[in-house]
Amino acid sequence: MKQLLSILTLCLLLSCSGHSNRFASGSKDWKLFRGDPSLSGYTTTDLPEKPTLLWTYKSEGKTASSPVIDNGTTYWCDKRGHVRGVDINGTLVFEYDLQTAVEATPMIYDSILYVGRIDGFMTAISLAKKDTIWNYETTGQISASPNAMTFEGCEAIVFGSYDNFLYYVDAQNGKELSRFESGYYLNGAAALWKGYAVFGGCDAYVRVIDCRTGVQTDSLLLDAYVPASPAIMDDCCYVGDYSGNIYELALKEGRIIRHNKIITADSENGSFVSVPAVSDEALFVFSGDRNLCSVNRKSGNPNWKYLLKGTVGESAPVVCNDKVIACTKTGIVSIFDADSGELLWEYDTGEQITGSPAIIKDHFMVLTVKGTLFCFGDSER
Repeated sequence: MKQLLSILTLCLLLSCSGHSNRFASGSKDWKLFRGDPSLSGYTTTDLPEKPTLLWTYKSEGKTASSPVIDNGTTYWCDKRGHVRGVDINGTLVFEYDLQTAVEATPMIYDSILYVGRIDGFMTAISLAKKDTIWNYETTGQISASPNAMTFEGCEAIVFGSYDNFLYYVDAQNGKELSRFESGYYLNGAAALWKGYAVFGGCDAYVRVIDCRTGVQTDSLLLDAYVPASPAIMDDCCYVGDYSGNIYELALKEGRIIRHNKIITADSENGSFVSVPAVSDEALFVFSGDRNLCSVNRKSGNPNWKYLLKGTVGESAPVVCNDKVIACTKTGIVSIFDADSGELLWEYDTGEQITGSPAIIKDHFMVLTVKGTLFCFGDSER
């Protein structure tokens, strides 16, 4: 177990007070790429009953980002570092140029957009002033979305880097609060749970870090490296390794008290580079190149499997109450009944999709690799 490298400031010694209400579910907000700090990929917001394409916005800037939404305005950053914000009517209302390569999905927290860059900087941008508030430099590229935690008297941005470190940085001024050294690159985001950060890395470990002390409380070596983020619901963490195994980890007081494979890798699974989505009853994952699978969380038995029209790539499903929305790398957006797996709706964007959808009241947004934002809503509203 590797210890904290820097001395924690006073605010990290205070008790964790839970996730900030700045991330509370709202009718016009989707501020993280998986919807909440636990990265569950679950929302109580319903999808439109009869979805139709309302409009598209073509940015002509290639992106690996997922869209995030603040008060109805959708934000993303393209691979050249150009940040855009498009309002609910499809009008461009925000532009900012970082002038450097970006692949990570940004995060919005307290009207500030945080984005990790390939050159190793985490940048905080004021949405109101359209100006950089601070930059924090690491020594490796940042490929995943940051997350955020609220402490008594202190708010911290949490993110990993290819320099092997997980960082805690003051959200207001960008000063380092602490860092934790892992064994290799951190490619996915950290999920936050009851004052702990849970993340996987390219060293094949899943680690649990106490955010009050910055010390690792537990770890688990998987069969292959972890390319993406975990997802947490209640006290269970779900994570996939690159070979195609999907694991369930039971968490208690910062410990992994038991674990098992929900899905075992085989010749048909292929590599796993997505993020699971979790509801109260089921786990939803992409298995193999083309399958969306539902697994009963209590029994571990499969509920259903659906063969998608095209390979899935890096996108991840989202559970919206009784429905599941999924995007394929070949550009197909599909909605399924969460219980039965019945295909309810489908749309071909004609462009590759590697990001995850963002869901708000009466709308959902899908961003393609070419930088086209698709806005879908109910045709009868």
